[in-house]
Amino acid sequence: MNIRRIDLNLLVYLDVLLHERNVTKAAAQLGITQPAMSNGLRRLRDLFEDPLLIRTSDGMSPTQRALELQPQVRDILANIDRAVQPQKDFDALTAQRVFRIMASDYAESTLIAPLLSELSRLAPGITLDILTPSDVRLQDVEQGRVDMLLNRFDEMPQSFHQLTMWEDDFSCLLSVDNPLLSEFNLDNYLLGRHVWVSKTGMGASVGMNPRDAQRVGRVDEALKNIGKTRHIAVFTRHYQVAAQLAQQPDLIVTIPTRLARLQLSNQRVALRSPPFEIPSFELKMAWSPLLQHNSDHQWIRRLLADIARREGQL
Repeated sequence: MNIRRIDLNLLVYLDVLLHERNVTKAAAQLGITQPAMSNGLRRLRDLFEDPLLIRTSDGMSPTQRALELQPQVRDILANIDRAVQPQKDFDALTAQRVFRIMASDYAESTLIAPLLSELSRLAPGITLDILTPSDVRLQDVEQGRVDMLLNRFDEMPQSFHQLTMWEDDFSCLLSVDNPLLSEFNLDNYLLGRHVWVSKTGMGASVGMNPRDAQRVGRVDEALKNIGKTRHIAVFTRHYQVAAQLAQQPDLIVTIPTRLARLQLSNQRVALRSPPFEIPSFELKMAWSPLLQHNSDHQWIRRLLADIARREGQL
């Protein structure tokens, strides 16, 4: 095969098709017509002498050859993007641009405020667009439409770059009027009514069932490991809401320590260590390989990493 005969646009088509696994959606994402995308798929099949995507009862499914090609195509496109990026330094002081960052409630509460403070001093023309996990698909990040993720992740696409910002553990918040506060041990912890708070994954979620709580989140998994369960009175996806609910005299809130410490000046709540062991976790920054060598992106990643190192010492 003569490489000069290959239309590189076909690799873009293949990359999107393998993500969407739907000709209509892939065409819409690239801004072309469905017949044009269908023609592109036909040409791809001829090029690779493989059907690549086969219609099944579950929709379009990739062949083994397509699965082997997917990471190779992603690397090729990333290298092309890197080659055509203009070689210029990022001038933070005069820059006028938007950075779109998907941040969990935890990351937004602990990291975005110090980032904004630094930006007002170093890059006043930069605007942040903070997105929630429910707003973003992994494809949006992979294709560079979202600049980065700030979250804790159990799994991450292998193609993503990532950096650990810091490690955190858990603390409990209780009202100073909570009768369990005077002897805060495991038995009394289990006697209390609890606020469950967690939403770290991406995509829209459905409601929680109390019977399922022990399978979701580090706190309840830790309790399950010692054969215990807690009574959950309310489910929320917002840590700041949970911290406010800690002011109720009959509720216990178990949240990451960095968030709990934001309430230290609140005289209506007290902070205590959990009366059982809960594994710590890492806050990570992740971004697409397409943006790895972008000078704008490199600058804000360095800034975030510096802030995290400074905040991590607190």
